Amino acid sequence: MIGKQIRMERIMDRDTGRTVVVPMDHGLTIGPISGLENMRETVTKVVDGGANAILMHKGMVGAGHRGGGRDVGLIIHLSAGTSLSPDPNAKVPVCTVDEAVRLGADAVSIHVNLGASTDSDMLKDFGKVSQECRHWGMPLLAMVYTRGPKIESEFDVKYVKHAARVGAELGADIVKVNYSGSPESFREVVEGCPVPVVIAGGEKVETDEELLEMIAGAIEAGGAGASIGRNAFQHADPEGMVRAISMMVHEGASVKESKKFLESRR
Repeated sequence: MIGKQIRMERIMDRDTGRTVVVPMDHGLTIGPISGLENMRETVTKVVDGGANAILMHKGMVGAGHRGGGRDVGLIIHLSAGTSLSPDPNAKVPVCTVDEAVRLGADAVSIHVNLGASTDSDMLKDFGKVSQECRHWGMPLLAMVYTRGPKIESEFDVKYVKHAARVGAELGADIVKVNYSGSPESFREVVEGCPVPVVIAGGEKVETDEELLEMIAGAIEAGGAGASIGRNAFQHADPEGMVRAISMMVHEGASVKESKKFLESRR
């Protein structure tokens, strides 16, 4: 579908086939954390750093989309749940593909936690959204994680590759999963998923090198990029960190080269 192809090129680099996404949907989940108080200011920093797309909830589009400078792909998140919920792993639909189209989205995203008590409901919502995306020619990013009482470690490759495959099976165009810890194990994830796979940044890491090593490993394994939130917008230099990530994802820079670039900005 030509419409979907055009939109995909707004969120993925057409030459590399990879992407750097900066999700900023955390305000709904855990409140206006550091880095998300002024959305427009933060968006400007990550866009200047070279992000291909930003991700946010529908109500933040007016407060945080572009006010000037380079354009950026817009992904509107359709799922929500808060840390105050009796079950924080339960995600419910709070926006439709139709709404996202009218808001100017280039793609939409959903969140599914396999293993949660309501994972069947989340899978049902996933199927419905996938159908709507096909109707509109709208790219779909699926964030699929394994979280619940049966999950020993959500970073175990046996769970990560299952999560990625679920995303592809239900019609996602891009799947976002946890990094499984090594290029060798993450290669299993990529090989078992016929659509592009990007890694999540997760909670704030202790060092820049730790994050860059994760990204390098994912790219080495055939991953299609990274979706980095807190480790980008909460960094002391958000623009520089996103630039360092983009250098790795799109230019083949090494961890050493990206780290040296970051240090040169201090």
